[in-house]
Amino acid sequence: MTKPSKPKIKVLLADDHPLVVDGMRSCLEMFDHIEVVGDAETGREALEIAQGLLPDIVLMDINMPDLNGLDTADRFRDALPDVKVLFLSMHDTREYFSRAVQSGARGYILKDVPAAEVVTAIEAVHRGGTYFSSGVSEILLKEGATGDSPLTEREIAVLCLVAEGMGNKLIANELEISFRTAETHRRNIKRKLDIDSTAGLTRYAIEHGLIEVSKA
Repeated sequence: MTKPSKPKIKVLLADDHPLVVDGMRSCLEMFDHIEVVGDAETGREALEIAQGLLPDIVLMDINMPDLNGLDTADRFRDALPDVKVLFLSMHDTREYFSRAVQSGARGYILKDVPAAEVVTAIEAVHRGGTYFSSGVSEILLKEGATGDSPLTEREIAVLCLVAEGMGNKLIANELEISFRTAETHRRNIKRKLDIDSTAGLTRYAIEHGLIEVSKA
């Protein structure tokens, strides 16, 4: 008996450059588990199309007319919180990375990465994790590494896994600790940093150069 195929990852492309959209569509359509359900040239158009198509992921540029990608991501977070935003951009500065995380985006990859890495990022974000391409991580580590973190080494390890979208059970398995210990570490991290949300913890990890490239 033939096994039923898994649901495809539905992706909406948002970029005002037709050549980029066409090229990305061609690359993604080579993978059977990914379906490009539509494309948009502006942020407002992306929001309107997503309301009807309800994609899993919006693969979006930052520089777009009418409404830029960062502001669009803010609106996705409020209006369509189940739609995950993944930025594909040429901007490689810390300012853009931090603002992207603040907007609620789940990942940031540079436009010069191979198509396979774009797929890896889509898969990681679809699983509920985050993904930042190697170029992004290198810049963050070079510009943002800090030695004055109030966290212990184990707490930093837990924080990085939290930033990858892991819950306490997965963290416990990854670090070979008990669920209760993982829960305690997470609670202590929130208390020490005075941060209540997962998004806030992810932003802290990014801004302090603690996050690693998302695991595929």
